[in-house]
Amino acid sequence: MEETGQVVLCGANSYEQKYFFNPDFKMLPQSVQDELHIICVLFTEEAGGIFTILFEPDGGVTLETQAAEEDYLYDEVSAGLLLGEIRRKRKELLESLSLYYRAAVLKEDVGGLLEEE
Repeated sequence: MEETGQVVLCGANSYEQKYFFNPDFKMLPQSVQDELHIICVLFTEEAGGIFTILFEPDGGVTLETQAAEEDYLYDEVSAGLLLGEIRRKRKELLESLSLYYRAAVLKEDVGGLLEEE
């Protein structure tokens, strides 16, 4: 993922029954880390495959899902619906993560962005 400038925040893999959280972001509040863990694991429990939350080079947050070619149980329709539901229901969390990344990692002055809201 690094070649695109994307940075993985966290993800879950239904094939290996594993959750990954990037230790570079351990300064995020534990409650946020817990929420991300729940989102990732629930996604893979419901749709299967691999689910990741990434930061884009500009600080945007991307949700990605993929499945192994031989995974006939992976449900692309459910995965797409779940992605939409996460984007809607967790909009505030995703926006906060983007602001955090832009301030802490990209060293942008986000003060103006906070005043706009």
